[in-house]
Amino acid sequence: MAQTSAALLNDPEWLAHRLVEGTDAARFVRVPRARHGATPFLTDADLGATEIGGDVALHDCLALPGDATLGFLFHSAFCGSTMLVRALDRPGAAMGLSEPVILNDVVGMRRRGADPRAVARAADAATRLLARPFGAGEAVIVKPSNVINPLAELLLALRPQARGLFLYAPLETFLISVARKGLWCRLWVRELLEGQLRDGFIQLGFTPEDLFRQTDLQVAATGWLAQHLHFARLAEKLGPQRLRSLDADRMTARPAEAVAAAAAQFGLTLDAGAVAEIASGPAFTRHSKSGAAFTPEDRRAEYAQARAAYGDEIDKVLEWAKAVADSAGAAMEGPFPLLQA
Repeated sequence: MAQTSAALLNDPEWLAHRLVEGTDAARFVRVPRARHGATPFLTDADLGATEIGGDVALHDCLALPGDATLGFLFHSAFCGSTMLVRALDRPGAAMGLSEPVILNDVVGMRRRGADPRAVARAADAATRLLARPFGAGEAVIVKPSNVINPLAELLLALRPQARGLFLYAPLETFLISVARKGLWCRLWVRELLEGQLRDGFIQLGFTPEDLFRQTDLQVAATGWLAQHLHFARLAEKLGPQRLRSLDADRMTARPAEAVAAAAAQFGLTLDAGAVAEIASGPAFTRHSKSGAAFTPEDRRAEYAQARAAYGDEIDKVLEWAKAVADSAGAAMEGPFPLLQA
């Protein structure tokens, strides 16, 4: 049954799911809070069948307040971002939104050549809609897909009260993930790089011919370096109060410290008991995608096996990437790290 615009806008269980460009509207589907916690990503494939509430004109969406407490968890992929957004999803403190597709639609507008003012307007409406709190006094932490990263500065400019965190796996860990996930992941890093090129995101001195000759893991490293260079420059511009970084290996090794530091970055109030409960809870003891039991020891064992299998290729790409980083002035460590080594 179609809902009224007021009902859709005033109830955050009605997720602003897609942009409907042909009618300049946002489409809403019902996603109760419990379903968020059981769903890795807010995609159609993961959500399955949902109740469609209807469409609301962006003009009406833009009338929503723009000062709600909002945080952005940006990430470089394969770094535990789903784990962290679930860890911070705690009634009374914050609600976590994992990769809402409406932000991908904003990227799609930009890549199809939409007027930058239209892109900014759509991003403004989307972030107002996503920031609607689920409970009194709660923040909303949005973990966008990493295709959003070229628009990170726009999102933070539109919501000047929002804070950002860039979560990343160190390059060696990232390359192990790509190698162990097989052919589909090697294809995915190429698709990611293709999008980054269209976004003007690759500023590492490569020609198209250079990129064509790169191996799969070199392509993966190129995309990783581009993201680090982007977020380092953005953090330097905005300062640590607005944007910091977190090393995923340190997060999984020291979950309580990571949760406390991330909560502080996003302005969340979590006491020591809550932090300890989260660090020992399902976010860090179960696989973020499948829900199966999965400990840090399991993760280390899987990565060690893959490192042994692909070690020669990874070592060569790491050496090459370090030279590229030095040439481009790209740091291998994230900007303003929450946890020191």
